Amino acid sequence: MKVVLFISSLFLLFSCYPTSTQGNLPANAKKNINQSINQWHKDAAKANFDAYFNRMVDSAVFIGTDAKEVWSKKEFMHFSKPYFDQKKSWNFKPLSRNVYIDSIKSIAWFDELLDTWMGICRGSGVVVYQDKQWKIQHYVLSVTIPNRDINQVIDSKKETDSILLNSYKK
Repeated sequence: MKVVLFISSLFLLFSCYPTSTQGNLPANAKKNINQSINQWHKDAAKANFDAYFNRMVDSAVFIGTDAKEVWSKKEFMHFSKPYFDQKKSWNFKPLSRNVYIDSIKSIAWFDELLDTWMGICRGSGVVVYQDKQWKIQHYVLSVTIPNRDINQVIDSKKETDSILLNSYKK
């Protein structure tokens, strides 16, 4: 009896586990993910506010290069709107990208190198398959620093880091 109960429990557990949150996931998911992220960057370059933010889920988070920049989608929209309105948004051109997909094929994560006005930056993020398209769930933008230059950078930000660190200690 215990064996039958155990097997029944396992069957119930695995029958409830989703094979895909959207079903019919395209076989060429990596290609679609790359196209979606590339278009997201192009939408910013063209100052297409609605298209850019429609490529993000409602609960998306955008983390910028400043230590204080951790924005919800709504906060990021508010911050970005004046730049898009003035057609002074950013133009990040992907140089390379690695994409990794979970076994359920409904979540993927990526890292990319970007050519930007700040020089080479790194973007990394999570995309989810929602409404038959890949959308940004989480994105982190960081400025890359060559190892040979790290000491100069550390010296240049000591004062700012000190102020921020003290605010966390209070």
